[in-house]
This record gives sequence, C-alpha cells and structure tokens, in this order.
Amino acid sequence: MLQRLIVIVTISILFSSSLALAESKKPKPPDKFPPNPLEFTTPDPLLPRSPKDKKPLPLTPQERQRLEPELDELNKQAAAKLQAGDEVAAFEIWNRELRLRRFLGSLAEVQALSRVGAIAWNQNNRQEVVYITQRLQAIQKQTQQEKKSSEIDLELWRSLGQAYQNVRSPKQAVEAYNQVLLAVRQQKDTAALVETLKTIGELHLSWFDYRQAAPVYEELLSLATSQGEYVNEVTYLQQLAEIYAQTQQSQQSLNVLNKLGEIYTNENNLIKIPELKLAIASDYESLGKTNPSLLVEAFKNYQEAYTTAWQLQEFVSAGEALQKIIALYRSQGQIDEALEASQILVDTQTQAANFYGLMQAYDEIGQLYLQRKEYPQALTAFQKGLQLAQQLKHQEVYFTEQIKKVPKPNF
Repeated sequence: MLQRLIVIVTISILFSSSLALAESKKPKPPDKFPPNPLEFTTPDPLLPRSPKDKKPLPLTPQERQRLEPELDELNKQAAAKLQAGDEVAAFEIWNRELRLRRFLGSLAEVQALSRVGAIAWNQNNRQEVVYITQRLQAIQKQTQQEKKSSEIDLELWRSLGQAYQNVRSPKQAVEAYNQVLLAVRQQKDTAALVETLKTIGELHLSWFDYRQAAPVYEELLSLATSQGEYVNEVTYLQQLAEIYAQTQQSQQSLNVLNKLGEIYTNENNLIKIPELKLAIASDYESLGKTNPSLLVEAFKNYQEAYTTAWQLQEFVSAGEALQKIIALYRSQGQIDEALEASQILVDTQTQAANFYGLMQAYDEIGQLYLQRKEYPQALTAFQKGLQLAQQLKHQEVYFTEQIKKVPKPNF
C-alpha cells in the first residue's frame, strides 16, 4: 500500500514538473507585426557618417546634395522591382529609402512616406501601411513638441494631412488639417482657409461622416455668401441639402432647400424645381409626424412638384410626385382623393411610357377600390395590371393572386 502511494506521489510530481516545463517553454504569442523597419538604425553606406542614435545626422549642404540623387535612384529601383512582380524586394528598398530620407528633414521624409504609403495601400500591403502610419504619428508628435515656426509648420502639416489620406487614416488626417486651419485663421488668409475647409469637408464626406461635415460646409457657405460668390454658394447649399438629408435633420434641410428655391426662382431655373419641391415636401412630411399641421405644406409642395414637372413634360418626376401625394392621402384616410390622384397617375405613366409604373398604378387603384368595397372596379384594375405584368414578365403571380382575392358577386 505504501509503495503504491509513493508511486502515485512520484507520478504527480513528475506530471506537475512536466506541466511547469511545458509552461516555461510555451512560445509567447508573436507580435501582430514585426519591428518597424523604418525605425532601424543600422549603418548605411550611403550616409557620410554612421548614426549614433535615432536622431538625424546634421548633414552639410554638400552631403545633402550627394544624398538626394542617391535616394531618388533607390525609389526608381524599388519601382522597377514592383513592376517586375517582386513586391517584397521593392518595399525593402523603399524602406531603406525612407530611413535615409529622415536625414533630409521632416518635410522631405513625410513627402516620401506619403508617396510610398499610397503605393502600399494600392498594393493592399497592410503591414507596410501600418509601418508608415506609425512613422507619421511619430513625426506628428515630434512636430507638436518642437513648435517650429508657423510657415514651416504649415507646409509640414499639409503634407502630413495628405500622407494620412494616402494611408486611409481619416481621423489623423483631419487632426493634421485642423492644425493648418488654426494657422491660416491666424494669418487671415481667406483663400487658404477656404481650401483647407474644403479639404476637411471632403475628407469627412469620403468617410460618410455627415455630422462632422455639416459645420464645415456651413462655414464655407457663410464665406461664399459674404464674398458674393454665387456659384460656390449654390454648390455648398446643394452639399448641405445632401448632408442634412443623410442625417435626417429635416428642419435644417428645409432651411437650405428654401434658400435654393429662392435662387432657382430668381433665375427662372424651372428644371430644378420639381426635384427641389419633392425634397421640401418630404421634409415637411417628416416634420408632420410630430406636427400634423405641417402636412398641408407637404401636400402643397408635392402638388407644385407635379404641376411644374408636367409643364416641363418631365413625366417621370410628375409620376413620382403623384405617388407621394397618393401615399399621403392614404395615410390620412382620404381614399377618394387618393383614387382621383391614382387615375391621374395612370395618364402620367402612360405619357412617360413607364409601363412598370403604369402596372403599379393599376395595383394602387385596385387596392383603393377594395377599400371602398367596389369589387368590379377593383377586379378591372387588377386585370389591367396583370396584362402589363405578362408583357413585362414581372409580378404575374402577384396580380393573379390579387384577382383571386377579389370577392365575387352573389347572384
């Protein structure tokens, strides 16, 4: 019994020791990426002196003149390797070039990082994009700490912003351009202010950040209005209309659309009116959910959209306006008015040669007659819809089912 106990204890000790040994030998999880090659400080034969630390060597003008063409040559070699299909070798050469560009100053390095970053992104080389982004962040941090003169900062921050755009880092890009924005505001450089705001606004929109874009375009609109720049004013109003539509800010959208409406009316630019009135009506309809009195304005603008579109023989837009009117009538329980508008919709879709829309109009009429329990008229409408469905080879089953559902008269 004692011998058996000793064996069990011995086995337990050996098992525990094996676990401990296995634990000690267990490999550590690898880093997501290996060390950033842009931070290597290995001596390079192209440098006149070996760097003792990560700080750039203070090169003489003559040394810079000799180094720059050598780095341009490295860029050409890397491009040739990539063209030949050797991406690994290409980025090894580019990384060497980028390490050496650091000795030409922050601006030259950032511009090179921006160029190679764009290539890395286009090649879907995520690892290289991360390396370049990390290096850009290090330069940004260093620049903020050094507080260089505003003129140098301005060019450097613009380059940083562009570089971040090239590696698709929108948040950092906006941070960089905001530094530019501060500088040009202080300098009261209106032209530079407008260009910077446009860059920031476009950057927000490219990443569908509409709420951040809104105040930027509001400021651009204010600047264009104050300077009497009519074309830009219209452009920014149109952009804001899209932004507020995307963010479902109906009241702000209305404010912008009404300004556009005044401009189009003063210009007698009727071609723009139907689409504009449809958007205005839609905003009033949204606001009408909490304030039903505004639905009158929705009806009014839908009707104006239809009338103007019909006058312009824009039958597609006219049909769209009628569909909105019908839906609004139905939501308010005004079946007779909806039915009347649906009959007009049939004429409109016929004029537009929109057979799919005509088929939908007959469906609308059939549903409305069903609500009124006027079954023969409903049946006729669905049969006309089926005829079109058969021609279009679309929704045939649907209309067949609708016809079956219509109550038959009792004789």
